[in-house]
Amino acid sequence: MKALLHYRASEGFRAQLARFAAEFAVDAVVVDEDDEQGLAREIADTEVLLHVLKPVTAAMLAQAPRMRLVQKLGVGVNTIDLEAARASGVAVANMPGTNSQAVAEMTLALMLAVLRRLSYLDPLTRAGWGWSPDPAQIDGTGEIAGRTVGFVGYGSAPSRLGMALEALGAQVIYTARSPKPDLPGEAVALETLLAKADIVSLHIPLTDETQGLIGREAIAAMRPGAILINTARGGLVDEPALVEALASGRLGGAGLDVFGQEPVDPANPLLALPNVVVAPHMAWLTPETLERSLAAAFENCRRLRAGEPLQNQVV
Repeated sequence: MKALLHYRASEGFRAQLARFAAEFAVDAVVVDEDDEQGLAREIADTEVLLHVLKPVTAAMLAQAPRMRLVQKLGVGVNTIDLEAARASGVAVANMPGTNSQAVAEMTLALMLAVLRRLSYLDPLTRAGWGWSPDPAQIDGTGEIAGRTVGFVGYGSAPSRLGMALEALGAQVIYTARSPKPDLPGEAVALETLLAKADIVSLHIPLTDETQGLIGREAIAAMRPGAILINTARGGLVDEPALVEALASGRLGGAGLDVFGQEPVDPANPLLALPNVVVAPHMAWLTPETLERSLAAAFENCRRLRAGEPLQNQVV
C-alpha cells in the first residue's frame, strides 16, 4: 500500500512518518504542496492521500485512479471536494480530537499575545526602542483576569481552556448545540455572547451556514474594544469588516491563525495592524499532534487493507 503525504514536512515530521510507515508496512512518500510535477508523478499509484491543507480537488482525484482514501490529518474537511470523492468511490476520513490540545494552547497563546501586544513589542524591543512604545498601544493592553471569554463552539479544544481561564480569573461563556453542564462556563445564544464577551474565540467548522458569520453586523454587536481570536477557519470572518473595526479602534485586537486566503497574502492589511497577532494556520502543528495523527492515519491504512470499517469516515 502506498501513502502520499502532500505537505511541506519538516525533518522531524518525515522521521515520524517513516517510523509509522515501517511499523505498518506502508510505502510512504512526501511531496511538497508546491511541487505539481512531483504530485502528478507520485499520486498516479497512490492509494491513501494524507491531506493537510492544500485543497483536494476533482482534478487531483482524477490523477489518482488507485486512490481509495483521503485521510485528513485534522478535523476540517472543507478543503476536500467531498462530492468528487464520493463520485470517484474514494473514502474520506478525519481525526477529531488529535489536535485539540495544541489548538487549545495556541488559542490561549493568541489571547495573551493580543492582550499584551507582543507582536508590536517584540520588533520594537529588537530594534532598541523597547522603552519608547506608542502610549496608545500600551493603553490597549490588559489582563485576562476580570474579562469574559466567549467561545463560539465548545468542542474538544476550547472546552479544555475553560478551567484554565477560570483559574486565571476570567468568566467563560459559550455557544453549543446543547448545554454542557459538566464543563466550566455558561451556555448562551450567539447574540448574548457577542454582547457580553471581551474576547470572542471561534471554534466551529466552515460551512455554507457559517461562512462570513463574523461580519459587519456581528462585529457591530460585539463589545467596544473586544478581541477576536480565530483558530478555526478564515472564511468564518469578513476580513475587510474586521480590518475596519481594528483600524478604527472599534475592536481592540485580533489573534488569527487562519485567513480567507492561505497562505495569507503579504499585502493583506491585517498584517500591518499593530493590534493583530498572526500565525500561518499552525495552531494544530506540534510533534505531539503529529504522533497522535499519524497513529490514527496508519490505523486507517491497516483497516483499509484488511477490509475493516474506517475510523471517523466522512464519505
